[in-house]
Amino acid sequence: MSQRSKALSVLGVSTLAFTVCFMVWMMFGVIGIPIKKSLGLSATEFGLLTATPVLTGSLIRVPLGVWTDRFGGRIVLFITMMLCVIPIWLMSYATQYWHFLVLGLFVGLAGGSFSVGTPYVARWFPKHQQGFAMGVFGAGNSGAAVNKFVAPALVVAFGWTMVPQVYAAVMLGAALLFWVGSHSDPSHLVESKASFAEQLKQLKDPRVLKYCQYYSIVFGGYVGLSLWMVQYYVGEFGLDIRVAALLAACFSLPGGVLRAIGGYLSDKHGAHKVTWWVMWVSWICLFLLSYPQTDFTILTINGPKTFHIGLNVYTFTALMFVLGIAWAFGKASVFKYISDDYPKNIGAISGIVGLAGGMGGFVLPIIFGFLLDVTGIRSSAFMLLYGVVWVSLIWMYLTEVRTRDVLGGEPQGAVVGQRA
Repeated sequence: MSQRSKALSVLGVSTLAFTVCFMVWMMFGVIGIPIKKSLGLSATEFGLLTATPVLTGSLIRVPLGVWTDRFGGRIVLFITMMLCVIPIWLMSYATQYWHFLVLGLFVGLAGGSFSVGTPYVARWFPKHQQGFAMGVFGAGNSGAAVNKFVAPALVVAFGWTMVPQVYAAVMLGAALLFWVGSHSDPSHLVESKASFAEQLKQLKDPRVLKYCQYYSIVFGGYVGLSLWMVQYYVGEFGLDIRVAALLAACFSLPGGVLRAIGGYLSDKHGAHKVTWWVMWVSWICLFLLSYPQTDFTILTINGPKTFHIGLNVYTFTALMFVLGIAWAFGKASVFKYISDDYPKNIGAISGIVGLAGGMGGFVLPIIFGFLLDVTGIRSSAFMLLYGVVWVSLIWMYLTEVRTRDVLGGEPQGAVVGQRA
């Protein structure tokens, strides 16, 4: 096979493998609903249940990224997927809350696949195509939507215990297919004797810290809401689990599939411009989503009149759809930053940024549940995300926007230099 054919084959099977891994990673977003009902869990306990796999998938990203640099993505991703098969299967036999938490930690290894596949795929393509390649691979995030299509049907037809059994078989098949269709190139390996602690020192770099902040929104928020939205639709709008999952997929599907377009736009226009507009679109959507269902009474000359303000299910879903598109572009643009700034160290840096995003996906469902238990307001989840987006907009303005024209001009420093 030619080098180009190998690159395309690697991209195809890696994207398929990541899609399956992400589907498994998001499993509790659907099966957690009948589990919550049978165990009588609070909103906070439900948030912890859905977030537990995300914790492991986040913490493992840094070492997996380093191992990918050192040993190659093919062997690392294959072993990671194989290690998940048995824990996924055992999930169907769990009966107590702690059973699900412990097994969820092992199942969460699947989430670490992103920090393996990103550098593995990127190194097969020239620099000017890396944003698109990583975007295509990142489209595997659509596994969250696949989970919302498949899991509810299995739950209704056979009960929730059938879901992990089917997912275990799918994971095994995907791992074998990946091994057959992938390739290795010794020239892609990076010799590094740095310890994990030394790799984490990259967080002292202000740029890495900033990219972690961006990614904690566009990926952490995506994961958190993907886990939270099915039960949100059920509770807020009183929908059946199948209808709720279908509508929730309107957020998850574009949030994954359109990542490739975000990669293309980042290659063409630059990571900075794409990320800046992503943050503003997110700010607008989250502002509208944050407003709770409200009834208020005004005293008029004709007596008191009561008005209602709140999003109906159609407007809510439309806003979630737009938010999913924005975050799909943002996930690609953040990693374009990394491939531009750290071409020799993509694995380690992507692992660290992926860790930050994953930790956002772990923490957010727990906080969503806590806020719901304390305030009783479901839209408090969006209020929290709205505040986080504000932080990123301010940070981005202070460090980047003040020196650039995001509508297409050159950095101010470059203009001054040319005039000089």
